[in-house]
Amino acid sequence: MLLFVSDPAVPFTNNLGKRAIRMPKVKQKISGSFRTLLDTQNFCVVRPCLDTLHKQGHGMLDILQRAFAENPIQPAPPPG
Repeated sequence: MLLFVSDPAVPFTNNLGKRAIRMPKVKQKISGSFRTLLDTQNFCVVRPCLDTLHKQGHGMLDILQRAFAENPIQPAPPPG
């Protein structure tokens, strides 16, 4: 529970986790919902990939430009 006290690599809060799930909820509230099941599925595939690449230090504009140029950046595999 207090691992962050002894290990400085552990964040004090879980804000990254909260931010990861906030976007779909905000999208749902603003637009009322997704129009189709396919829209929801596409959002749930694309958004985590963009979020992961952003956390790995890639610029969002570069990510999107390369994706549309059919030369996407591949996320690094998880450690361990």
